[in-house]
Amino acid sequence: METSTLSRRERQIMDIVFRRGRATAAEVLDDLPDPPTYSAVRAALRLLEEKGQLKHEMDGKRYVYLPTTPRSRARTNALHHLLRTFFNGSPEQVVNALIEDARPSPAELERLAKLIDQARREEEQS
Repeated sequence: METSTLSRRERQIMDIVFRRGRATAAEVLDDLPDPPTYSAVRAALRLLEEKGQLKHEMDGKRYVYLPTTPRSRARTNALHHLLRTFFNGSPEQVVNALIEDARPSPAELERLAKLIDQARREEEQS
């Protein structure tokens, strides 16, 4: 399931679990902005498990939640969603927004230029 089908709160919870690697309901509650009740967090975690986004392990009497999708795949899915939703599928628009808004350092710009050159070479070889 893509994260684009998750609610805002569910995406926040997934961000926390990915960042921590594993998390209990109490840890998720501690990290959430404008946190709901503990019961609401537990319900959201159960729902995310039903949706196949999380699994749990027992740690004594506590459930510890882990993502079911590798972080790299989740990152790719999120990037594709961002690209389609906000940049009309255009990598050029993404890079332009990053350069205008993030103001990369000269060293970062140099690394970006090298990545673009590498992509060009790979495209020419295929």
